[in-house]
Amino acid sequence: MNKYLLYPGCSMESSGRAYRDSINSILLPLDIHMEEIDDWNCCGATEYLGINLIPAYSLIARNLALASKQVDGTRTVVAPCSACYLNLAKADHYMRERPALGEKVNLALEAGGLHYQPGTVDVRHLIDVLVYDIGLETIRSKVTHPLTGLKVAPYMGCMLPRPDYQHRWSDHEHPTELDDLLRALGAEVIDFPLTTNCCGGHMTQIGPETAFELIRRLVADADERGAHLMATVCPMCQMNIDAYQSEMNGFFGTHYHMPVLFFTQLMGLAFGSPPEALGIGTELVSARKALANIGVETPAIQESPRKKEQGLPMPRRWTKHESKEAIK
Repeated sequence: MNKYLLYPGCSMESSGRAYRDSINSILLPLDIHMEEIDDWNCCGATEYLGINLIPAYSLIARNLALASKQVDGTRTVVAPCSACYLNLAKADHYMRERPALGEKVNLALEAGGLHYQPGTVDVRHLIDVLVYDIGLETIRSKVTHPLTGLKVAPYMGCMLPRPDYQHRWSDHEHPTELDDLLRALGAEVIDFPLTTNCCGGHMTQIGPETAFELIRRLVADADERGAHLMATVCPMCQMNIDAYQSEMNGFFGTHYHMPVLFFTQLMGLAFGSPPEALGIGTELVSARKALANIGVETPAIQESPRKKEQGLPMPRRWTKHESKEAIK
């Protein structure tokens, strides 16, 4: 049994629910046990670090402190979200590299009866664990429904491979981990030079014109290279490219239809799980046509957890004129 601590992050409860469902589907076949960190809190995403460093790092380090109390047979914290992974790894790194910062953060943590000694836990992303702990051969051995005939653009995003504090990745600009895993599933991995380009992050809320252009570049390149879909490792990347693709099309007058699935959803399919158990059908840009290339019948588009009444509002489908007027 491969045992790990899990930091799920906020998106797993809403916009990234399909990610969590598909992760759960691959744990048993790969003999993985994930123990969720008790009472974890938001990592702060990107905003907090831009406002005030001490409260931001204290917020992040609280999760590390909680994880350190649960260390029992493992000290590895798995963060499936790239933003969560980066923030947790960054806090651990800078608390160790800058003792004065670490002291201030621990002073704040003391108010909650907590303390964190940098290096106590080892923060890793899920795909890192799958490729380097579980291994590609083991993953390949669990494939019962190879993804033969499915052309996939591997999209790692900008936050995962850099900065690489622990030197985990094969390359900062063109990492091969996702490519190698997808090939182990039987998929045809297209050459995708934009694999570490930014999806726009929260620019969709701040500067839509910039965000739409970043999304357009990714989708256009994947489409021009013949990809049936894009596979990602990050809930923010998936949400941006999926939820805002219609608005991007409206802004530029294009008609792209590029589904974006989590790599774990593709793993689940290859391991024989039914699409509905993997959250397939909750994406906004339907993957039905893409997955028909491998004989997978997907459910009709379901009511997405993104559309629930609670939480952040999601975009409606704008016309090109409305999109341009909104950014004036």
